[in-house]
Amino acid sequence: MGSTTSCCVPSSPKLRRNTHSRLDSYPQDAELSGEETGCNLQHISDRENVDESSMAHNPSDHPRAGTIFLSKSQHDAAPCRNARDKRKSLFINNHETTRRKYSSCSTIFLDENTVSQPDLKNTIKCVALAVYYHIKNREAEGGMVQEIFDEKLHPLTKSEVPADYDQRRPEQKQIYRFVRTLFSSAQLTAECAIVTLIYLERLLSYAEIAIGPGNWKRMVLGAILLASKVWDDQAVWNVDYCQILKDIAVADMNELERQFLELLQFNINVPSSVYAKYYFDLRSLSESNDLSFPLEPLSRDKAQKLEAISRLCDDKYKEARRAARKRSASTDDLRGVRWVPAILS
Repeated sequence: MGSTTSCCVPSSPKLRRNTHSRLDSYPQDAELSGEETGCNLQHISDRENVDESSMAHNPSDHPRAGTIFLSKSQHDAAPCRNARDKRKSLFINNHETTRRKYSSCSTIFLDENTVSQPDLKNTIKCVALAVYYHIKNREAEGGMVQEIFDEKLHPLTKSEVPADYDQRRPEQKQIYRFVRTLFSSAQLTAECAIVTLIYLERLLSYAEIAIGPGNWKRMVLGAILLASKVWDDQAVWNVDYCQILKDIAVADMNELERQFLELLQFNINVPSSVYAKYYFDLRSLSESNDLSFPLEPLSRDKAQKLEAISRLCDDKYKEARRAARKRSASTDDLRGVRWVPAILS
């Protein structure tokens, strides 16, 4: 994955086919058993000791486990707020209610943000807010320290890192600008932002490390780097990211990718149920933090498209019902048949 110097580039299928063809050319001894030839070897997934109980409680693997960022965001929902925060929230809520759009008989406002096509700008804002709550409400003890994510040891810029770099908590706007710059320059999609958050929380759970002011940039960069290659068909190379972040070397990007994969235990699978859970939890986070998704009036073209989609779904349901009726027709014909027992002579 990444540049040509990356260690994560898979082998070519042509090379694998040629290798197998060379192996097949050697004659096999008929007296060898299946165990000696290796034909009865188990698959690697069957030989691994997977802890199902731990995966059930991991939100990045199990769809029913609650997301970490949503639970951390609820820590700030306590009623213990000072007068300044109350006035600020009251000001925001009053202005939001006046700007809120409502549907009427003449105009219908719809949110075009869906689970299959989320809005890019608002999704990045929600992901940046989730990272902010991770940093703000992190545990006091912290977790293991990984040198690959330390900005003091691996700076992203040539500017001098301040001495208290690991104590300065970033604001949400700073996190949003960092993520938005990468997504706009690499032309990444909104779905990639959701997968980035999934990989980030999977890293925190698997490696038992905490995200803080001194390592959040490199952790988010590693998650974006991996998510863009897994999700997008035409992935961005590591060299392209080095053109965006001009002061970082390709070897550093390759090492970041390699160690990120190792900490994830090479588990880059994202089930659709987990993806949908993170999407709706991000929407819940946006609603609780007054990050409303844009509402657009329903135009005539959009209304015709929605009507066409609904008709297509109705046709599919009718065909499914007809097929079910045909399958049950054989049992319906047996209603008029009367069973007559045989008379023994």
